[in-house]
Amino acid sequence: MTLTLNAKTPPGPIEQKWDTHKFEMKLVNPANKRKFRVIVVGTGLAGGSAAATLSELGYQVSCFCFHDSPRRAHSIAAQGGINAAKNYQNDGDSIYRLFYDTIKGGDFRSREANVYRLAEVSVNIIDQCVAQGVPFAREYGGLLANRSFGGAQVSRTFYARGQTGQQLLLGAYQALERQIVRGGVQMYPMTEMLDLIVVDGRARGIIARDLLTGAITPHVADAVVLATGGYGNVFFLSTNAKLSNCTAIWRAYRRGAAFGNPCFTQIHPTCIPVSGDYQSKLTLMSESLRNDGRVWVPRRRGDKRAPSEIPEAERDYYLERKYPSFGNLAPRDIASRAAKEVCDEGRGVGPTGLGVYLDFADAIGRLGEDTIRDRYGNLFDIYQRITDENPYRVPMRIYPAIHYTMGGLWVDYNLMTTIPGLHAIGEANFSDHGANRLGASALMQGLADGYFILPYTIGDYLATNKLDRVDASHPAVREADAAVRGRISKLLGVRGGRTADSFHRELGKTMWELCGMSRNADGLKKALEVIPQIRDQFWKEVVVPNTGDTVAFNQELEKAGRVADFLELAELICIDALHRNESCGGHFREEYQTADGEAKRDDEHFAYAAAWEYGGEGKPPVLNKEPLTFEAVHLSQRSYK
Repeated sequence: MTLTLNAKTPPGPIEQKWDTHKFEMKLVNPANKRKFRVIVVGTGLAGGSAAATLSELGYQVSCFCFHDSPRRAHSIAAQGGINAAKNYQNDGDSIYRLFYDTIKGGDFRSREANVYRLAEVSVNIIDQCVAQGVPFAREYGGLLANRSFGGAQVSRTFYARGQTGQQLLLGAYQALERQIVRGGVQMYPMTEMLDLIVVDGRARGIIARDLLTGAITPHVADAVVLATGGYGNVFFLSTNAKLSNCTAIWRAYRRGAAFGNPCFTQIHPTCIPVSGDYQSKLTLMSESLRNDGRVWVPRRRGDKRAPSEIPEAERDYYLERKYPSFGNLAPRDIASRAAKEVCDEGRGVGPTGLGVYLDFADAIGRLGEDTIRDRYGNLFDIYQRITDENPYRVPMRIYPAIHYTMGGLWVDYNLMTTIPGLHAIGEANFSDHGANRLGASALMQGLADGYFILPYTIGDYLATNKLDRVDASHPAVREADAAVRGRISKLLGVRGGRTADSFHRELGKTMWELCGMSRNADGLKKALEVIPQIRDQFWKEVVVPNTGDTVAFNQELEKAGRVADFLELAELICIDALHRNESCGGHFREEYQTADGEAKRDDEHFAYAAAWEYGGEGKPPVLNKEPLTFEAVHLSQRSYK
């Protein structure tokens, strides 16, 4: 049955929507909050901040992560910074400008009201984090420093050298640990969610597996929050941590949560290039490097000279040439496609020809090596350790790679999915970034959702719904538990000869080649033939060590379960990409581009969020559409020239 999508966007001027909505939402009496239990899955910036805040408000919180400690969440890998419309530089920034830049950066494929709210609460995030002791960079006089990121002409990005995610996560982590010690949060480390419990159409818990013992246990609650990150590892090679996966949101999708815009995947332009088939992941080089680094390639095809031997007149600073207004800080999707274009022309650098230079010689000459070391020292160290090249002496070599996913579970203005009681926050939802996320906005969204939005909206849900008591004996709980055990038994029973990793690598190669930086109808149709074949082979040939005990420590079983879900999600991504006959942001269909090679939208037919509904085993997904209306901004062809 087709879903009815209700975004629940409040009426009124966009500047007043959130304040009005906060006042009109129902509240839970402080003395009653302890009667409710909320499950939070994930402990990154979104999950960690949400769990800590909900507990501090008085709710009972059960928090799950599949690491040995909440502080190992992938948010720790974020490097460059976090956006906020503080206008400390007095350079013309404002809440509206951050809102507009985000809408435009996402190529007008996001919900206006959500994006304005994100810009509005961004100013509170910095105050919160400073109060927690996050060591943001400061100017000589002690004021907080800012730098620029792609898609903006102001400096609004706050940073802690090249380890901003780590420092922000430590702030959220200490807030979470305080609540654990207080007894408000019950923490379940090394525990993975494998299914969602839905009772009478409402999310009432999860089925989780202890990764150390293999024990499978139901956990029930009054509401469930998924903060499990994105699904970029469907491409195998990405900048995501190896354990990052789609299982939590995919299980929710199969239980009835709509999946929004799955084909909106982000390619990051500054990553260390692939060096061989042996690699299992890629390494990000922060976008912040493009503040001082200049991107270039030789003007002549096949030029194999060392960069120091190529004179200035024979270099093509192609981003500065093509996008003079933004230069090297063009948005990620545009900078990535530009890199691919020059490499396809035969002007790429490095052993594979799939690379471009990111050169700091001018900045070092102008500012001095010590200044550059202060700004980016740890990033330069990472690069040198991986490549054995000194970026203070020779240019970095970079190339685009999968980094982030704008798609995710569809949520309304309250961050609730199409399953009542199930909320999705941070990268796990689709809500704020449209078809392309601007740099330094992921950390902003994660903390906005966790600290400042969900604590209001989840209270409204709990206050306005009568929830009957549910325990492990409920038939819906037993059914979900049995489904998990059945999938595990099926994986253990295959007894093939190929590892889950080998299937994952094959899937990733297919996705990158046919649904990666650029796509076309023929390639997507081919992918939709190949992916089911890989999936069929997987269920016939995968090998999972089987000790005869379905409840035991088994890391290959973990991998196999995650790859099985990737093999299903990959098909949905390609279906979505094939149906969207336009180019927008990170979704670049080769058939739909302007005369100068830029993305060409079709606002008449595709100005909507695609919310895909699970159709059932062996049946195609069902497309639902949330029309995107724009009142505060006007639809226009995106230009960064």
